[in-house]
Amino acid sequence: MKLYPNCKINLGLNIVGKRADGYHNIETIFLPIPLSDCLEIEPAHEDSFVIDGRELDCSAQDNLVVKVLNMLRTEDIDVPPVAIKLTKNIPSGAGLGGGSSDAAFMMKGLNELFDLGLTEQQMAARVGRLGADCPVFIANKPVYDEMSLAFSLA
Repeated sequence: MKLYPNCKINLGLNIVGKRADGYHNIETIFLPIPLSDCLEIEPAHEDSFVIDGRELDCSAQDNLVVKVLNMLRTEDIDVPPVAIKLTKNIPSGAGLGGGSSDAAFMMKGLNELFDLGLTEQQMAARVGRLGADCPVFIANKPVYDEMSLAFSLA
């Protein structure tokens, strides 16, 4: 299965307050755009994970794609071994949501490939534990959102 996790831009960013935990409450509109990575997921005899394209500053186990796979398995959802190839085109750290999109598309891909029976709401709730903007990519359409983000205004 070959998927194309796209990125998003934020139309407007209204900071509505700072929380005691260092997070800021924001309002924004997420708009999906066509710049995408390529995520390939295939059944395999054992798990493998390969990254091509742009270099990432994290280990394989810290990649959100692998975290989705591990999360499902720790919840006793039967996901057979898979070969994963991720070709990164979306720049990291640019606020485009590339890693979040990869995670959401991994969740949707595994759900379809192995007929896991998860609803959009169930998938969104799970990937939401990995990142605040991950659920946006489950429905993958323009959306107004109020959320909390950690960042500095300095």
